[in-house]
Amino acid sequence: MFRALVADNRSGAVIAAVQELDEAQLPAGDVRVAVERSSLNYKDGLIINGLGGLVRNYPHVPGIDFAGTVLESRNPAWKPGDKVVLTGWRVGEVQWGGFAQLAQVNGEWLVPLPAGLSARQAMVIGTAGLTAMLAVLALEAQGIGPHSGELLVTGAAGGVGSVATAILAQRGYQVTASTGRADAHDFLRSLGASQIIDRSAFADPAKRPLESERWAACIDSVGGNTLARVLAQTRYAGSVAAVGLAGGSKLEHTVIPFILRGVNLLGIDSVMCPTARRLAAWTRLQTDLPVAKLEAISIDARLEDLPRLAQAIVAGQVRGRVVVDVNG
Repeated sequence: MFRALVADNRSGAVIAAVQELDEAQLPAGDVRVAVERSSLNYKDGLIINGLGGLVRNYPHVPGIDFAGTVLESRNPAWKPGDKVVLTGWRVGEVQWGGFAQLAQVNGEWLVPLPAGLSARQAMVIGTAGLTAMLAVLALEAQGIGPHSGELLVTGAAGGVGSVATAILAQRGYQVTASTGRADAHDFLRSLGASQIIDRSAFADPAKRPLESERWAACIDSVGGNTLARVLAQTRYAGSVAAVGLAGGSKLEHTVIPFILRGVNLLGIDSVMCPTARRLAAWTRLQTDLPVAKLEAISIDARLEDLPRLAQAIVAGQVRGRVVVDVNG
């Protein structure tokens, strides 16, 4: 038997609670992992609250990432005792995820726990950190660097935004952080943001397809009208990495920034990202991310805390990272 947070659909209402499950209920997979830590992400919040239509089959164990130790393996790449990390591959959506003491998955979805990181530190980084680093790598591939000028991070107080802010500041970028939370300003400055602007600056629809050039680049986790306004303000040959849609999935814009200013809109996906790219991102995270700084602004939670925290993260009331001790 093992403990897990189980979401179930009861007459159209999704209810999540901690339950005792039998190992025989685990999904198919060639590697069984003793989970040590997971983390709470925005997508987890949607799933626990029954939003977004992400889960089709119930009962379901959420948790889109985890770190732990291999218990059993029929995959030649892994053996008992190996320390591993999983992010993405629709685990926690289509297949049972990391909000449990045990997980069973396809071994091809796992990567080694990076040397020097504990399971907790890996989940301080988690899906949010991997996504942020993939965005940084995509910007760098377009020639963006600390020399390029002002770089904007939207939704900066959230998981991806806060990690992106810390990475960029550590790398020497001039980071402007956008948030709607006045209580997050000191937090963002502690991560290295040199300037903070309120998200209301992007609230009104653009009156022109091109506005005054300001941003050399942007990592955007908001989408919607915010992304449209950022594209209109991006400098010639600048790039915008789109990583989320907390502010909406619909993009109302023209192609003019792309064909008159050569702006690049870069889509960032960490779910089905190839393993080689994941490993490259984890390697860079080891050197470019001030993990100690992020640990200081992360909070620890138990499985029992997740229904409450899931409501808070969807409402934009969680800043930084939530690390889940599944054995706590």
